[in-house]
Amino acid sequence: MRKIALQGSTGSIGLSALEVVRSCPEKFQIVSLMAGKNVDLLAEQVREFKPAVVSLEGEEEAERLKSLVGPGPWEILWGEEGILAGTLHDEVDTVLAGASGVSCLRANLEAVKRGKRVGIANKELLVAAGELFVSEAKKSGALLIPVDSEHSAIFQALAGHDRGGVRRIVLTASGGPFHGRDVDFSSVTVEDALSHPVWKMGKKITVDSATMMNKGYELIEASRLFEVSPERVDVLIHPQSIVHSMVEFVDGSLIAHLGVPDMKIPIAFALSFPERVELCRTLSLPEDLNGLEFSLPRYDKFPSVPLAREVAMKGGLLPSVLVGANDRLVEHFLEGRVAFSDIYSLTERAVREMEGKASQPVTLEGVEETISEAVSLIDRIVSGMERSRRV
Repeated sequence: MRKIALQGSTGSIGLSALEVVRSCPEKFQIVSLMAGKNVDLLAEQVREFKPAVVSLEGEEEAERLKSLVGPGPWEILWGEEGILAGTLHDEVDTVLAGASGVSCLRANLEAVKRGKRVGIANKELLVAAGELFVSEAKKSGALLIPVDSEHSAIFQALAGHDRGGVRRIVLTASGGPFHGRDVDFSSVTVEDALSHPVWKMGKKITVDSATMMNKGYELIEASRLFEVSPERVDVLIHPQSIVHSMVEFVDGSLIAHLGVPDMKIPIAFALSFPERVELCRTLSLPEDLNGLEFSLPRYDKFPSVPLAREVAMKGGLLPSVLVGANDRLVEHFLEGRVAFSDIYSLTERAVREMEGKASQPVTLEGVEETISEAVSLIDRIVSGMERSRRV
């Protein structure tokens, strides 16, 4: 039985993961639950799964949770102490990194060092610190299993194959809410950006899908996790999201992974590998395979992917700049402080201004400091823009 530490239990990944756990109680057990500020939902989860450790963002949320659930077999903590305790609990053998951002970076890296299985649904971890995760996994024997549908597809397509025989990896992208539309990005509203046509996700990743920065992140993830050069990772627009990714080999063979667009499938795979658990999701054949479309991205409209490829090729701590700047700008966009079009333009500005980070080695402290510096830079730029608008 897998003993699971679930980060981001109240988010979209966490809720899907708990559905998988409910469907297979003989295979999975929740040891710890970690969340942000959604105390009411977390209280329901605590009552149902009775974890040993529960963690929230702050002390105020933790105290409120205690008042809701009362005494029990659980310890309620908060902040980084809580994340570390929940992730590294002695009973935990499997960590599901389902929280967005980099708040769980240190805990997940330590879990890898201790040889725990880590299912990574968090793009930022591998973008900013992928080299560290892969290096430490090789030392400890920890199993890193991607939970992103695209990287789960690649992981499965590569099974049993020599990595030296890979010609290229092809990531598929739905295209987001603006694919094929003539849109003035300076006037895009939050509601527009959150209207994804296929996937139901959290706000942060949905906005990243709208700018296609999510695909830029995924390019860097694939490069780091599967150890291929960024030039050998391509992107195709595939609006139906049935083909999740493809791997082309040097002999001309192309292996594609197909499935319904449901995150429970890659989550279940990451938790149960090398076994598989039965889920009630399947493609309707041949209906779901009729009319599948593929096209090249419009990088003139969505330049995030070329920027991410450039950042990946330059390496060092520059990917951490990309993460810090973009993530902060998405926050500011959701708060109404910047326009949708500012997300890319100011992210690129931060990358240019901090380009010297490419020459610095990737360390945990360096990643954390660089992300903080990029966030501070963006905050200064945005504050300056707001002052100019008031004049």
